[in-house]
Amino acid sequence: MTPAVKILEEARVDFSLTTYEHDPRSPAYGEEAASVLGLSPKEVFKTLLARLDDGRLVVAIVPVSAQLDLKALAKAAGGRKARLADANDAERATGYVIGGISPLGQKHCLPTFLDASAEDLAVIHVSGGRRGLEISLAPDDLVHLVQARLAPLARH
Repeated sequence: MTPAVKILEEARVDFSLTTYEHDPRSPAYGEEAASVLGLSPKEVFKTLLARLDDGRLVVAIVPVSAQLDLKALAKAAGGRKARLADANDAERATGYVIGGISPLGQKHCLPTFLDASAEDLAVIHVSGGRRGLEISLAPDDLVHLVQARLAPLARH
């Protein structure tokens, strides 16, 4: 059981888990999950960490079908600029490995931003805390559990 799953069980929210065999040669974890599980890439969200110009780390959750708009993230977080965090920093801050970073159950409580497109979906899919494990849950439950703010972060 991952910390993400533990959080969901303790919160008693509706969710489901799906596992799949992760291909270690796959360079795009979220796209791999969508493809293997037969899900729309607009419903599968990736969890990215970024560093703001003032040094703060923030979490961005965007569909795997899109790129993170770093300017939009910086604006939403009250900064001027943002850049993707170094992989080692992301792993240290979350306690998860790249490709398995869940927005839930991270080691440190970081400001979290969810792309506004999630509002249009009944269910979204996010990493369960390891490669090959996906959590399906209502976007409102995710927002509540990670205290996320909704913002237009995706660039298609």
